[in-house]
Amino acid sequence: MRLESRPLRFSTITHHASVTQCLGSIGGQDWYLGVAKPSVVDEHSGQDGGRTPVQSPAGHYYLPPDPSEVRVFRVPGPKFLKLHAGTWHAGPLFKGDTLDFYNLELSNTNDVDRTTYYFKKQDGVTFVIEE
Repeated sequence: MRLESRPLRFSTITHHASVTQCLGSIGGQDWYLGVAKPSVVDEHSGQDGGRTPVQSPAGHYYLPPDPSEVRVFRVPGPKFLKLHAGTWHAGPLFKGDTLDFYNLELSNTNDVDRTTYYFKKQDGVTFVIEE
């Protein structure tokens, strides 16, 4: 996939509850990925640290990601990362105008298994990556 204009900042994060995903750059340029641990839960789960389960449009329940638990990684060159099912992720992010990536997931993942959380709207948070 060719990505355009993905500056080093984000205020949303996404997960796929049912599938793993692998990402890797093609050209060898460094790139960044924000991640948070999976938080898919049973619909009868109670609150956890003040977070209440929410039902995704895809049907499953999850705990909203905690902004303090988000980590950003610089991925050097043409490396591949595997994201386990339910892993929250923001990116790939990179300097420059465009970058090509391999993206291994099901062809319809973004249509049937995509849940996005809006940090700016819910928590007033935007993450900025400083090198």
